[in-house]
Amino acid sequence: MAFEPDKKYAQPILKLYQPDDTYKALPLPEPSGVYPYHLDLENVTNLNPDTFSFHMVGDTGGVRYPDGQQRIAREMGKQIIESTDNPPAFLYHLGDVVYHYGEAEQYDAQFFKPYSAYPAPIFAIAGNHDSDVNPANPNPYNSLGPFAAVFCDSEPRDVAFSNSKLRKSMTQPNVYWTLQTPLANIIGLHSNVPKYGYVGADQRKWFVEELKWAAKERPGKMIIVTIHHAPYTADFNHGSSVPMITFLEEAFTESSVRPDIIFSGHVHNYQRFNKTYPDGKVLPFIVNGAGGFDELHSLVKVGDPLYTIDNPILDNVQLQNYQDNKHGFLKITLTRKGDGVALTGEYYVLEDGVSVGDKFEYGG
Repeated sequence: MAFEPDKKYAQPILKLYQPDDTYKALPLPEPSGVYPYHLDLENVTNLNPDTFSFHMVGDTGGVRYPDGQQRIAREMGKQIIESTDNPPAFLYHLGDVVYHYGEAEQYDAQFFKPYSAYPAPIFAIAGNHDSDVNPANPNPYNSLGPFAAVFCDSEPRDVAFSNSKLRKSMTQPNVYWTLQTPLANIIGLHSNVPKYGYVGADQRKWFVEELKWAAKERPGKMIIVTIHHAPYTADFNHGSSVPMITFLEEAFTESSVRPDIIFSGHVHNYQRFNKTYPDGKVLPFIVNGAGGFDELHSLVKVGDPLYTIDNPILDNVQLQNYQDNKHGFLKITLTRKGDGVALTGEYYVLEDGVSVGDKFEYGG
């Protein structure tokens, strides 16, 4: 395929010459809750059982130029405060809360201060940077120790390394877990430190069982899956993740269940893909990782020799929309429609003000 400098790929790509860095995978902390690691949202905040909204954002951290994450936090907070109808009830973070090594010392500047005025609960899955460990830190710590103290506590309490006491610790039962809501079960996975992700055998078994369990609550509840490492992407820095695609598809086959939608971060832009299966059903994959980190990832130009589309694992996946040069965040709304549930999304882009860069609807 000839190089086309002004045309970007409209499908996922693979980066050539990928190193295998699965040796970087680190052990997970002990769960703070009991198996199967469910948290009922009704125990945290009140919701309308027929319709509610929430925010989603990923890769918010940053130490060099914090303006992006601060603006994102302010704009999401404004949506809650200024809304007169169905204000977002919580934020679901898609990972990389702090850079670059998940250190406790970084949480105050990169999380607690920017979100001090966000007037709703914040849930999260961990990203690769949240999970990594800085060997030069004079205070040794375990992978995900600070993340677990903030998000996976056994009870709400002041966080020892936060200078603000406005936000207590969250009580997620594990670093992989399911958030139960009236209209969806949100299954949050942990994909560890390696660049293209890693999921161990225990979590894989848990995920298969969670898919089977969640399917029993259909059609009255959607199945939403979140995983930090994006399975499909057309960006220059990462490219699609063969390990994550393989992991997900094998779990779907083993459980005989596909979710309704999958959200990821890791890639610092916004992309929305539709994957069409042989039975004609469509599964959306959404990348939502432009939440504040200053380096954004542009899409690859057609014909770039460092990337390929020539792999059957990428078949039948098409890009629907993208934004690769501005920060942004998602507002998701779930609404009961007869026996089923409709999911609508609005992707807000930071420009001089805030504009809607994409709208979509699935289900119903």
